Amino acid sequence: MKELICIVCPKGCHLKVDEEQDYRVTGNGCPRGEEYGKMELTHPTRVVTSTVRCTGGAHPRCPVKTDAPIPKALIMQAVRCLDGVELTAPIHTGDIVVPNVCGTGVSFVATRDL
Repeated sequence: MKELICIVCPKGCHLKVDEEQDYRVTGNGCPRGEEYGKMELTHPTRVVTSTVRCTGGAHPRCPVKTDAPIPKALIMQAVRCLDGVELTAPIHTGDIVVPNVCGTGVSFVATRDL
């Protein structure tokens, strides 16, 4: 049995997920908590945030994030995709920095105008 704190909403329900009973979730206050508990143990994903070098802007680095969650197992490989990336201003929020990260169909996008 695994214990998790649900992060889907501000309630922060304390979930218990029983792996031996087909990932049965208890402690959730809503159906979204049940879905979160099952997904976190069967297919954990995360939105990845980082920064990349930038020239010609007001700041030397530009913050970026994935535009959707990626499998947790690919996080380090995804961050390595940013090595050597250097942007040139102007950069706008939402601009694609690295498309199709690790073949996931998810892109790194800029999260700040520079």
